[in-house]
Amino acid sequence: MRRKFMALAFVSMMSAFVFTGCGSEENAVETGTPSSNIEKVKVGMVTDAGTIDDKSFNQGTWEGIDEASELYGLTHKYLKPLGTTHADYMKEINNLYDAGYNFIITPGYKFETAIYEAQNKYDDVNFVLIDGSPLDEAGNYVVGDNTVAIYFAEHEAGFLAGVATAVQQQTGDVGFIGGMEIPAVQKFNWGFQQGITYANENLKTDIQMKEENVVYQGSFDNVPAGQQIAAQMYDKGVKTIFCAAGGVGVGVITEAKERAIVGDEVWVVGVDVDQYNDGLYGDIPEEVTDETPGTSVVLTSAMKYLGNSAIDMITAQINGEFPGGSTLTLDIKTDSVGLPEKNYNLSNETLNIVNEVTNKIASGEIVVMSVNDGSLIK
Repeated sequence: MRRKFMALAFVSMMSAFVFTGCGSEENAVETGTPSSNIEKVKVGMVTDAGTIDDKSFNQGTWEGIDEASELYGLTHKYLKPLGTTHADYMKEINNLYDAGYNFIITPGYKFETAIYEAQNKYDDVNFVLIDGSPLDEAGNYVVGDNTVAIYFAEHEAGFLAGVATAVQQQTGDVGFIGGMEIPAVQKFNWGFQQGITYANENLKTDIQMKEENVVYQGSFDNVPAGQQIAAQMYDKGVKTIFCAAGGVGVGVITEAKERAIVGDEVWVVGVDVDQYNDGLYGDIPEEVTDETPGTSVVLTSAMKYLGNSAIDMITAQINGEFPGGSTLTLDIKTDSVGLPEKNYNLSNETLNIVNEVTNKIASGEIVVMSVNDGSLIK
């Protein structure tokens, strides 16, 4: 794939600010970061629905925090709320603050009202809200000077996954299982459909995506429901399911593995992080490498480089360059979404085509819609 690390880019007023988070232990030295800056930073995270090992959003974000904290020698921890209400989130944010954590990252739009309250209540803390923006009581988005709101171009990642799926599968049915019907999940679906359509029209594939095979389960943690819905789709002849549903996707992958073990050819497209390892079955290697990739039902994954965004924000904080008050939209142009660097279930021909399409999106030759104009399955 064309990207290896991420560069964040955004425009604020009349100026542009660009930084990268793919550093090494030399980063602080090269930037002249005083050790006192590092010693002052304590990084906390409050999880969204699901767990820290949800194979998706929480895990991807925490892995970035963990990597940056190891790199810089930072104190870091996460707290899991008892529920997913405003009060539940504020309780854990308060707990982190009381424990001296002054840099708090929260993944998911459900934190919008909590971060609005927290950014005003704790003006000596910097906040990063992923996939959302602070929301006040009147329904207005207000990003405080001590907050950065981060969004991703999920539709572009979905588009690439759609192209890859269509080219690799060539013919037959595909499906989509989403969690809650929220913008980030919808954009994955819409991008995937556009990628399928592009491949059918330009790459001589014949892939069908029927309305009955597009399902939003309604949560991000109902594993049995994910397996049940996947079983129904596979029984109807669907060969590949793109699942953007957090823990629900665990059930989808489980169903695919059970069928693959008995010889069925079924696939899953993962989401947010590279889920290849989660789809391993049979003789599973101790470590997945080019020489010992194992066998996985995960065809590829539509990724948002969640961990890298956390690393970059922590690096900016340490270097005294935290871009508070900004809303960032990270896309293919900033190497922030795409497919995994390694795709063991995609042919070289498919990968070459995906790389060509990636470059066309980055250059503007292909424009992927972030909304449904009525031509897509809802």
